[in-house]
Amino acid sequence: MGYRRAGTSLILALGVAAQVAACGSMPRTTYTAQQAAEASVPGIPGARVYSDASVEAISQLVANPTRKVTNFSYLALSGGGGDGAYGAGVLNGWSQTGTRPEFTLVSGVSTGALIAPFAFLGPAYDPYLTEFYTSGVAETLVQAPSITNVLFGSGLFGDGRLRDLIGRYVTSDLLAAIAEEHAKGRRLLVVTTNLDSQRAVIWNMGAIAASDAPNRVELFRDVLAASASVPAVFPPQFIDVTAGPSRFQEMHVDGSVVTPVFTLPQSLLLKDGRLPRSAGKAQIYVVINGRLEPDFEVTQDNTLAIVGRSFTTASRARSRAALAATYALAKANNIAFNLTYVDERGPKAPAAQGFNTAYMQALYQDGLEKGRSANLWEHTVPAAPITKEAVAQAIR
Repeated sequence: MGYRRAGTSLILALGVAAQVAACGSMPRTTYTAQQAAEASVPGIPGARVYSDASVEAISQLVANPTRKVTNFSYLALSGGGGDGAYGAGVLNGWSQTGTRPEFTLVSGVSTGALIAPFAFLGPAYDPYLTEFYTSGVAETLVQAPSITNVLFGSGLFGDGRLRDLIGRYVTSDLLAAIAEEHAKGRRLLVVTTNLDSQRAVIWNMGAIAASDAPNRVELFRDVLAASASVPAVFPPQFIDVTAGPSRFQEMHVDGSVVTPVFTLPQSLLLKDGRLPRSAGKAQIYVVINGRLEPDFEVTQDNTLAIVGRSFTTASRARSRAALAATYALAKANNIAFNLTYVDERGPKAPAAQGFNTAYMQALYQDGLEKGRSANLWEHTVPAAPITKEAVAQAIR
């Protein structure tokens, strides 16, 4: 899971340093739960909603009743750290076939959030993804870790390098291009986790890009960085908000803390929902930047190995649950379900993967080849190994 493995090295340090960290961290302005519920982003109406908000609130965030959709297609990009190289390769290969659609909706979580703006804008932006995941620039994110950063509340890699790297790619020109597509009725969504409220937040990135807010570029970068900021590995992002006359900051981290991949609530994808319906069959495309199927490995009897293995196991289980719910929804409502992920033929991650450039290049190539092939998509959620074994036994 990319930098998630690097993050497990924090566990031993955190137990020893908890009191020091509490003393060294900067105090925050306090605010109430009521203020949190009422908070909004200054100058950008409709910038975001909580993922558990009402159907009406979410539909207002994503719907555009003035746009007539010919082919409704939804691309959902999962988290996965350096495994985002797979999704970058898939999109490049898919573009080369000439069959990649213009997506009505694109959502991204964690590393998927970093991919999402370029996927939203189309094949002309594929080279940015190739550079980010294969040139070696991403590997700089996890070089020279510092426990001192952890003690003073900023994360193992706490010098702002993730946000700085995002700033190299997210420019005012990029926002202008996103705003143009937003005006056509297309929607770009990114998910973060509000740690103060312990809730997922859906950000309407097109609304931010299209706003007149003087800080729109900075906010756009902050949201992307927040969605990809694994707690204790990268520092959280603080988002300025208001509630009435009060001004304060929310703490936002990795969206995959709450959900590894995001598809809209069922009520918005049903035929009687408020999203524009397709003249043809609607499509959901889900790109999982990582593996779904459990892989056997003798886990070493030490804290770091146990925590890392446990995290990976939990993440895959949650991904499966999210996919199962999306598949059931799609099947029940005549929406085509399309899934791709790193299968057993993909390159094996090194033990201390981080953003290992050689691994990401191999993973990118795997995604590229799969994206070019006729076998890119699966149309069901893969069965768990125990189910496969049971089926095999039943056939005998």
